[in-house]
Amino acid sequence: MSKPKVYVTRRVPVDGLELLQRKCEVKIWDDDEVIPRKTLLENAKGINGIFCLITETIDAEFLDAAGPDLRVVATMSVGTDHIDLKECKKRGVFVSNTPDIASDSAADLTVALVLMTTRRLVEGVDAVRQGQWSQWKPMWLCGSNMMSKTIGILGFGRVGFGVARRLKPFGVKEIIYNDIRTQEFAKEIATFVPFDDLLEKSDIICICCAMTSLTKHLFNQNTFNKMKRKPVLINTSRGGIVQHDDLYIALTSSQISAAGLDVTEPEPLPSDHPLVSLPNCVILPHMGTSTKEARKSMSINTAKNILAVLDLTDSD
Repeated sequence: MSKPKVYVTRRVPVDGLELLQRKCEVKIWDDDEVIPRKTLLENAKGINGIFCLITETIDAEFLDAAGPDLRVVATMSVGTDHIDLKECKKRGVFVSNTPDIASDSAADLTVALVLMTTRRLVEGVDAVRQGQWSQWKPMWLCGSNMMSKTIGILGFGRVGFGVARRLKPFGVKEIIYNDIRTQEFAKEIATFVPFDDLLEKSDIICICCAMTSLTKHLFNQNTFNKMKRKPVLINTSRGGIVQHDDLYIALTSSQISAAGLDVTEPEPLPSDHPLVSLPNCVILPHMGTSTKEARKSMSINTAKNILAVLDLTDSD
């Protein structure tokens, strides 16, 4: 009996690959760079499962190329924006992601961006590297303490809750959040408030929500006008939630004191984009889940999802 065919679209941690290779015929795009679209479509024909990343668009064209034997699309990511979920459902193709695996890594990075922006750490590193560190100056590169700040978190799922747990010991004044509903588990650490109240009260706003039709470009000039004077804005969710041109204006006019972005629109963000040049805008190349531990777990989880759909899990 022939083994099910699985295509892996990138060089990923071997832990997941080894699980698949025991029970499947596995073919891999063995490269760190994004697989060309033409190559992806050519290798889709006749596969039973695909192990993909957020860089691969899984749409009707891909599903047509794969054919009727495709049973599962497993993405090694939390987000599924790159997958046409309706089309997959229509064709009876299962879709899986890895929502629980990297929450701690993403929460860690969110807090790192909070500290990098409030304490102007990147500016300090640049000053040393550029030979600007001279005698001590009392007001040079002064940032802001976390103590007595109000933290606003939009989206209080695994990552948002993780951010709150990490920031609470800093002695912050209050943690408030907004979500599609109040979260019972949150009441001991954070207070639910309407979205406009979150904007008006927060010294630091962390965007941890999913991107939907409702949150697309939710943070724009109109939103910035409702914010407290000179807040810090952190986005580790999806780049499209923040309107970048409006953010540039807000940062250069000191309407917003600083921004920390792990996600941008587009990705990668061109090096000549106006935001890149701003000293009060820290931009990372989508590193939220970039820990060895998270990547290993994501790889294993993605492989297990494929095996489960193909009925190849061990009985024990």
